[in-house]
Formats: sequence, structure tokens, C-alpha cells
Amino acid sequence: MNLPGFPVVRPRRLRTSPALRRLVAETQLNVAQLVLPLFARSGKKLRRPVEAMPGVFQLSPDEILREAATAHALGVPAVLLFGIPDKKDAKASGAYARNGIVQQVVRLLKKELPSLLVITDVCLCEYMSHGHCGIVHGGKILNDPSLKLLAATAASHAEAGADIIAPSDMMDGRVRAIRAELDNEGFSDTPIMSYAAKFASAFYGPFREVAESAPSFGDRRSYQMDAANANEAIREVALDIQEGADMVMVKPALAYLDIIRRVKTEFGLPTAAYAVSGEHAMIKAAAANGWIDERAVTLESLLAMRRAGADILITYAAMDVAKWLKIS
Repeated sequence: MNLPGFPVVRPRRLRTSPALRRLVAETQLNVAQLVLPLFARSGKKLRRPVEAMPGVFQLSPDEILREAATAHALGVPAVLLFGIPDKKDAKASGAYARNGIVQQVVRLLKKELPSLLVITDVCLCEYMSHGHCGIVHGGKILNDPSLKLLAATAASHAEAGADIIAPSDMMDGRVRAIRAELDNEGFSDTPIMSYAAKFASAFYGPFREVAESAPSFGDRRSYQMDAANANEAIREVALDIQEGADMVMVKPALAYLDIIRRVKTEFGLPTAAYAVSGEHAMIKAAAANGWIDERAVTLESLLAMRRAGADILITYAAMDVAKWLKIS
């Protein structure tokens, strides 16, 4: 690009007022892009705070409904549900139980808030007594036997009324297995949002407190991705798309903006970025100490995800962001 220089060109001309800056902004944040994660457990009038994640709670179904209704009234179009069962076992039976905690909440939300999009996280870790995302035998996480349980979980969520199924386990072939089971059970119109590039990240620490899902031995590096590998992430996304993913996700978000950009550029599918628990906790902690402006930093970080190519922003700050966008 051959442009004349200063003084003919003065980029500051387009920055002289808030209205002009908004007019020429290349990237926009909109409440319609937001998804609010929520954590369900049994009980009534339960709002159990999470020390590592200020503003995040384990919620009983009635409180989930209240939280979701408040978010929806602010314009947030979707929630992402995680479940915390009363009992765990080696077969994750609570994950696919017809009256499991997620299934209960999905039915409640779709009855009371039919226009709210309900996305369900499909994984086994919260329901397994050992905390891993698949069946364990001899200290190893078994891939193929875990697929049947994941598919059954997805189908039970769809039967309860879930709008979008979001598998997060990172077992090979799970999108294919879930797509086949959904189709077989009459849910061919139910889309899959795959956690396609999910990295084994240190940013997940606070999540494991709220979801009560820390593994009892080892770690998840044999199935979640190595943070060093970008090309592998692209291969993972390509495989999930081949297997039937309708939307794809990159998790975490801020430390993986390059992956978001490549995924969106190379595949063009609706792409979600998950601003994970560690990102949320760091902003909250720094803001509580007066070191940063929470509103400004949160909006800037989400704008970076949008600029990288994310269409969907999964964030624990969704309700705050919705409020901030109304007054900005």
C-alpha cells in the first residue's frame, strides 16, 4: 500500500471524538456474542460462592433459573451448563442419567425461558470418582470405551431439550460418536459446538474448584493439547469438522489468540473463545487490589478475542459485560 505520509495523512483525525472513534471501529463487541457459564448442583436456594472465582457460584436449579433469567433480560442469548452430581462413580453414571442434574436444569430452563439458548458441556470428569474425562483402567484413560458414555450423555442432554451440545473431553473420535448417537435418537437438528482445540492449561485451576473435577491422580496431558503445538490444534479442529462439528471452540482464549485467528481463517466456521477461570480470576484479583480497571481490562480482552476472529465469547463476566455495553 503506497500512501502519502505526514502531514497529508494524519491518523489522529479519526480519533478526535468518541462518536468518530465508534464510527470507524473495525471490531465490535455485542451482547449477542456472549455466553454465560453456569454450574448446577442439587438443592434449593443454594448459591455457594467459589473462593477462587469471585462472582461465580455453584447454584441449585431454582437459582440457575434466576441467574439465567437475569442474564437473558440483559440480552445475553445463551448459557453453558456444567453439572456437579451428588455422587460420583467409575462409570460417570450421573452424566447420562435421565434425571441427572444437567438434565433437570435443561428441562427447567427450556420450560421457563424457551428463547434462551441452552448449551450443555459434555464431559465425564465431574461425574467420575477419579476425576478424569474418560474410563480409567490400569491407570490409563481409555479412549474408545469412553465414547459410548459421552454419546449417551449428549443424547440425554438433547432429549432434555438442550439447544447445543458441547463436548469438552478431548477423546479422539468423540464428535463422530456423538453425531451418530444424536442422529440415531432423532436429534439430527441439534448442533455440536466442539471444544476442538482445548489445551492442557494452567489457567484452568479455579475451574476445578467450582466443578469439583480435579483428577485424583496424574493430569490430563495425555488427552488435552500441548500448549507448544499450533499445527496440531489445526489438525484437531479439522478432524472435528470432518466428524460433524457445526461450531468449534478454542480454550483458553487470551494466551491462544494465534490459534483463534488460524482456526477462523482456515475453516470459517462459527468460532468460540472461552475466557477461562484463570483469566477471570486474575482480572478479579487485580481489580480488587486496585491495580487495574476491571471494566476496561475485561472489555479489552474480549475485544482482542473478537479481533482474532472469535464469533462467540464464553465469559464468566457476561452479565457485567452486558451492563457495560448498555452504558458505553
